[in-house]
Amino acid sequence: MFPLIVLYVVLAIVRPQEYFASLAGVPVLPVVLALAFAAWLASGTRVPSAPQFLLLPAFFVVLMVSEVANGWFGGIKDQFGKFGPIVLAFFIIATACNTHRRVRVLMAVMVMCASILALHGVGQARTGMGWSGIPIGEDGRIQYVGIFNDPNDLGMLFVSVFPMACLLLTRARALGKLFWLACIGMLLYGVYLTNSRGAMLGVLLVVGAYVWYRRGLVVAGILGVAGLTVMKMLSSRMQELDAGEESASGRVDAWYEGLHMFTSHPLLGVGPGNFTDYNHLTAHNSFVLVLAETGFIGYLLWLAIIGYSFWMVAAVLRFKVDAVAEPERYARWQDERPLALTLLLSLCGMFMCAFFLSRSYMIVLYFVLAIVTGFYVGARQRVDGLPTLAMSESGGRWIPAAIGSIAGLFVLVAVLLRTSG
Repeated sequence: MFPLIVLYVVLAIVRPQEYFASLAGVPVLPVVLALAFAAWLASGTRVPSAPQFLLLPAFFVVLMVSEVANGWFGGIKDQFGKFGPIVLAFFIIATACNTHRRVRVLMAVMVMCASILALHGVGQARTGMGWSGIPIGEDGRIQYVGIFNDPNDLGMLFVSVFPMACLLLTRARALGKLFWLACIGMLLYGVYLTNSRGAMLGVLLVVGAYVWYRRGLVVAGILGVAGLTVMKMLSSRMQELDAGEESASGRVDAWYEGLHMFTSHPLLGVGPGNFTDYNHLTAHNSFVLVLAETGFIGYLLWLAIIGYSFWMVAAVLRFKVDAVAEPERYARWQDERPLALTLLLSLCGMFMCAFFLSRSYMIVLYFVLAIVTGFYVGARQRVDGLPTLAMSESGGRWIPAAIGSIAGLFVLVAVLLRTSG
């Protein structure tokens, strides 16, 4: 089962089936996922107790119901084809990645795949054409095939796996350190070549969050200001980081339209994929996109999936064990902390990018969420006392969290509209 899901992750990211003529029309991804799912069923693996295993299928149902509520009964079949594979992949990864070794293996696979895409971008930047047959964008920004044909998507991938590469670097020996260091350099250079402001801010947040965790808020703030200054010097688009700039202004207008869609369709939204039927631009914000397309019900579930994922890794980091009274338990907890911190940083970078991109249904996002879920399920088995995070005990808190975050979006958009005006 695990080798098949690793193969699926490779194919989902590198996507050779989309530029090799011999694979044109061959359903490579569905076949590999079906085989992985069959192996998962045959293994008799029980679905562990974690909120995401209930919330994600519920969100999937809301996507289909939203389609029907907006008059398209064929949307049920459409969502089975689009979001169904994401749900299956999530379940398989989250149930399989419950050991340190498997989590690190999947991290290594994702880092290497992302580095291949960054290397493809380097070739694009030098020659104007990548080996996939995809040329560099008209604006000079690198791009790839399929779901990574937007430079911002590439940037989000690079930022998401950057902390993973750093963890692998710290655990490797001499030659391994050189390899992972090269991957880190390739990923950061890839972010630069995407010229994605969201990705650059994501890198800044990852580094800032790490420094904050290790050295405190003051040091992180000082280095953050310095880092933002350097990024503005390196990127012309970062110099235009202003609400009044044309691209940013268009995003704010899209956010406004998305909030208007929510107020006109408050429960189930306007339907998945229908945002551009109401506005010529997509939302450019994953939170606004879910809110507009699936309404309060879908947004509540999606926010809970994300919230529980952050809560899981934070719970490991904040857990306290007396080193003197319980040395063995303390040692086990110490073993969990590097992975928990890495996954927290990956989530921070990924959702910084997602805040400026419409990537609510992108599969790589759910790969990371699945790894987090599987890691925490395993951590609870290895370290006694970690909280269960049962929905029966904590599920109600996401209602005020959803209401508060929606209110925050309304306030943010109102402020930005005044500023850009």
